[in-house]
Amino acid sequence: MKGISVIDFCFDAEATKGTMFLKDHLLLIVLQGVYTIRYGDQVHKVRSNEMMFLQKSIAIEFEKSGELDSGDGLNGLMFFLKEEILDDFIKLGDIKPTYPESPVPVSVNPVNTCILEYVESLEPYFDNPDEIVEGLVKVKVMELLFHVIDANEQISSQLLQPKRKEWNNIDKVVEENLMNPVSLHDLAYLSGRSLSTFKRDFQVMYNTSPIKWIRNRRLDKAKELLTNTSLSVTDVCFSTGFENAAHFSKVFKDRFGFPPSELKKGSGLKRTM
Repeated sequence: MKGISVIDFCFDAEATKGTMFLKDHLLLIVLQGVYTIRYGDQVHKVRSNEMMFLQKSIAIEFEKSGELDSGDGLNGLMFFLKEEILDDFIKLGDIKPTYPESPVPVSVNPVNTCILEYVESLEPYFDNPDEIVEGLVKVKVMELLFHVIDANEQISSQLLQPKRKEWNNIDKVVEENLMNPVSLHDLAYLSGRSLSTFKRDFQVMYNTSPIKWIRNRRLDKAKELLTNTSLSVTDVCFSTGFENAAHFSKVFKDRFGFPPSELKKGSGLKRTM
C-alpha cells in the first residue's frame, strides 16, 4: 500500500530454500526458527528475537527452517520498504540523513522489548485483513521505523542515507570515484544496483566491461601524470586508484608497451634537456 508491504510468515520445521532479488529495502524480524541469508561470500543467520536489515538492489539466497530440535516452525515478519515511505518518515520525524562510513548491505541485530511489543500489536491487523485502514497501516510502519532507528544506529544509517535517488546514474558514480580505490561491489552499491545489474547496465552504456574501462581510464591518467608532473611512479600508482605498485607496472606495460619507470625516466631526461 503506497510504499508498504508487510508479510506475516509461518512455516513448519522443514527447510525451504530459494533466491530473491530485492527491489526494496527489507526488514526481517524472526520470532522463532532460523532464517539464513547468503549474500555473495557472506552467510548471515537470523534466529529467534533477532532482526536483519537488507539493503535494496541486491540478490540473495535464503534458507528458512524451524527449530529442528523442538519441532517448532519458523515464525516472523517481513517489511518491504520503498523509498517513498522512507522519505515520508524522514519528513515526519524531521530526521537528518546520515552518512555511513562504508556500505553494509546485510546486518543482523537483536530485537529489543519495544520492537517485540510492537510486533504483538500487529496481530489484530493480520487476524482481520479486510478491516485494515490504509492510513493506520502507514502509521504503524512509521512507528516501527522509530523503534528501529532508536534501537540500532547501524540500521538507521543504512535506512536514512541522503540523496538515494541520485545514486542511480552509473556515469556520475563512476566519474566521482574513478581515482578512488573502490571495488565494483562499492560502485554497484552506490548506483543502487546489484553487482550483476551494474555490470550489465555498464556494458550497455559503455560497450565494454567496467573493469577494463575503469582500468584504462586510470592508466591514461597515470601516463599523463608521469609525463607532466614530478610525481614518482609509486605516488602516481596510488593517486590513480591502484593499490599495488607491481600490479600497476604490469598493467601499464600491457597497455602502453613499456613500464611506467621508463616513461618517468624519459620525461626526466626531456625536462633536463
